[in-house]
Amino acid sequence: MKNWIPTIVGCILVILAISCGNQKAKTTAVQLPEVPQNMLQKNLNAGQDIDLLYPEEKHFKNIRQLTFGGDNAEAYFSFDNSHLVMQVSNPEKNIECDQIYFGKIPQSPEEDFNLKLVSTGLGRTTCSYFMPGDQRIIYASTHSGGNACPPVPERRQGDAYVWPLYTSFEIYIADLEGNIVQQLTDNDYYDAEATVSPNLDKIVFTSTRNGDLDLYTCDIDGSNVKQVTFDLGYDGGAFFSPDGSKLIFRASRFDDEAEAQKYKDLLARNLVAPSDMELFICNIDGSDLKQITNLGNANWAPFMHPSGEKVIFSSNHQSDVGFPFHLYIINIDGTGLEQITFDKKFDAFPMFSPNGKQLVFSSNRNNGGGRDTNVFIADWVD
Repeated sequence: MKNWIPTIVGCILVILAISCGNQKAKTTAVQLPEVPQNMLQKNLNAGQDIDLLYPEEKHFKNIRQLTFGGDNAEAYFSFDNSHLVMQVSNPEKNIECDQIYFGKIPQSPEEDFNLKLVSTGLGRTTCSYFMPGDQRIIYASTHSGGNACPPVPERRQGDAYVWPLYTSFEIYIADLEGNIVQQLTDNDYYDAEATVSPNLDKIVFTSTRNGDLDLYTCDIDGSNVKQVTFDLGYDGGAFFSPDGSKLIFRASRFDDEAEAQKYKDLLARNLVAPSDMELFICNIDGSDLKQITNLGNANWAPFMHPSGEKVIFSSNHQSDVGFPFHLYIINIDGTGLEQITFDKKFDAFPMFSPNGKQLVFSSNRNNGGGRDTNVFIADWVD
C-alpha cells in the first residue's frame, strides 16, 4: 500500500507462489454499489483561492479542490491527462473502507467532479493506476479474502505506528464498468502498490513473496516477473521515471541488528512500521541503486518531476511529533531541497500530469479543522 501515514486519514520466500502473470485472464461481472450521492460538492474553486493556497506556495497556480469530505488520496492521472483514479473512504456515505473511484477532471467552475466506482465495493482496496489506453485500471484488493473490510491488526505494547500487510491483497485489472478482466497475482502474500511505466510496457509492484517487502517488475501483460530490490527493509510506493528507465521509491534501512530484528518481528505478523523511510532510485533492473535523501523520519510518496532530474515527495523530517507532512522537491543527486507546500497538518501523494502542466495531491487544508483528507489540483509553475 502506498498507505496513509497516521490518522490524518491520513500501487515472498523463494518464488513458489503463482505470481504476476501466470494467471489466465478472466472476466468477472460485479454488481457495483450505487455511487453515493453528494459525496462531492460542486467545484467552485476554478481560480486561485487564498483559503486553498498558502502565500509561500509559489509553484502553484489556479489551485482547485476536487473532493469534499471523507478520506480521498492516491489520486493519479490518466495517460491522456483528462481523468483521475483514486481511493476513497467515507463511512458517512457507506464507504466503510477504501474503494477505487475515477472521474473526469473539471475544466470549468460549472462542471462537477463526478466519481464512478470501479472496484467491487467489497473488502479493502489500494494503489490504483490507469493502464495503457486509459480504458482499464489496475488496483489491489482484499475482496477474494472476504466481503467485509479486513480487521485492523492487533497493536501490542511497544509497537510503533504500524501498517497492515494484508496477505489477501491481490492485484487486479478492471474495465471502467468495474468488471475484473484479469487477475495478476494469486497467492498468500502481500501484493500491491502497482504502477505503470509511461512507456506503457512495464508494471512495478511490491510483494512479500520472498520473505521481505521488495519491488518486482513484470511486463504489461503480467509476464516476465523480475525481482528488483534485495536489501532488507520495506521497498514500496515505486513510480517510473518520465522516460521509463528508472524507479523512484521509498525504503526503510537499518543501522543495527536490533532495528532490523524489530522489522523482521513485525513482518512476521504481517505488519510494518513506516516511521523511518528515505528515498532511493535505481534502474528498472535494480542496478545503480542510490539513496537520494538522508533526512530522517518518514520521507515517502515520491514522484519524479517531468524533467527527470528532480523528485517531489512528502516528508515530516522537520517534525518532532509526527506532523506536519509537507511536500518537498529535491534533485536526484540529493541536492537542492525545497519546501513546496505549507499546510499545518498533511500534504502528500503528489503526481505530475503526464504533460507536466499540473500537480495533483492530497491535503488536510480547508477541512474545517477536522480529519478529512481531500484531493487538490493546481497548475505547476517551475
